[in-house]
Amino acid sequence: MRLLSALPFTLFAFLIYNGLSFTAGETDPGFWTTPVITFGMVSGATFQLLASDLLITAGLFFLFVEILKATRIGRAALLDHMLSVLVLVAYLVEFLVLPQAATSLFFILMVIALIDVIAGFSISITGARRDVAFGHGDMH
Repeated sequence: MRLLSALPFTLFAFLIYNGLSFTAGETDPGFWTTPVITFGMVSGATFQLLASDLLITAGLFFLFVEILKATRIGRAALLDHMLSVLVLVAYLVEFLVLPQAATSLFFILMVIALIDVIAGFSISITGARRDVAFGHGDMH
């Protein structure tokens, strides 16, 4: 159970993208631009939520969960940070090597993973700095 809580949620966006790009995206290159939700607005305009927009929204939600997880301390938090770095490396390698990943959607998801890594370490370092006081106050 501890291993599952250490899994970075940004991995799920990575897996969803790959799962859909290598299956539905292979047969329909315009898969990510397909409207998932369409409805009329009061203004008369038509709102369309594309498949790519939905995945970006999910990626941002996963980032939010990761930022909340970064406030934890202990071995599970360290494992989570290390796995987040591995997810970012997987994004970067796939972005550079595979043609299916050379999209703006994948790039945005990769930036979300980068923000996860930077925020996770920053929050952990800030929390650790508060826990340990060096030379603050007089020790008598």
